[in-house]
Amino acid sequence: MAALITWWTMDVHRIATHVPSSDVVERIGRDLLARWNEPARRYHTTTHLVEMFGALEELEEAQEIDDRQCSVARLAAWFHDAIYDPASSAGSNEADSATLARGALKELSLRDGDINAIERLIQLTARHDTDAAQPLDAALHDADLWILSAKQERFDSYCDQVRQEFAHVPDSDYRKGRTAILGPLMHRDRIYRTSHALHSWETPARINLGRELSRLRVDA
Repeated sequence: MAALITWWTMDVHRIATHVPSSDVVERIGRDLLARWNEPARRYHTTTHLVEMFGALEELEEAQEIDDRQCSVARLAAWFHDAIYDPASSAGSNEADSATLARGALKELSLRDGDINAIERLIQLTARHDTDAAQPLDAALHDADLWILSAKQERFDSYCDQVRQEFAHVPDSDYRKGRTAILGPLMHRDRIYRTSHALHSWETPARINLGRELSRLRVDA
């Protein structure tokens, strides 16, 4: 956890217009960390956050984004699921998280342009249907969906964790709702928007999605 706060602090200092108060940086970082460690979460935890960071680093190494863009994307990742309630209406978690981000980032002395970009990135994670023409949009989109391309054991664990987060939903409704989310991803011309992800993550993601969609049908 200390490593995450260190990472957070470095990114804030890299993007802020001037060095903000260390107390403010620490307080906001600790608040975010507490949110990601809420006991009801199963998939949307710091593991998901770290996996997104790893995916973003891979995309940076592939020159899909530069060092500064990677820092902006990591800050967006910190906030994109900061507010997470599986029972909320579609899009409300992202909208609330974007509002939280705007207030916190102003306090951290980020430029309006960076705050607007991070707010936009958070909102885009609600849909995963953007054409993601901008490199930063494409990178965060792909990092958030990296899990689809994970090794089979990790992907299956992810599926189980999502089901646990939606334990309040009856099985038949869950299968329908989950199929409605995963099915359109499977039927896209391409799941990922960056060239690197398309070439490196697309095939395993389609294999994983196919297995999960089959399980959802078999269990119906």
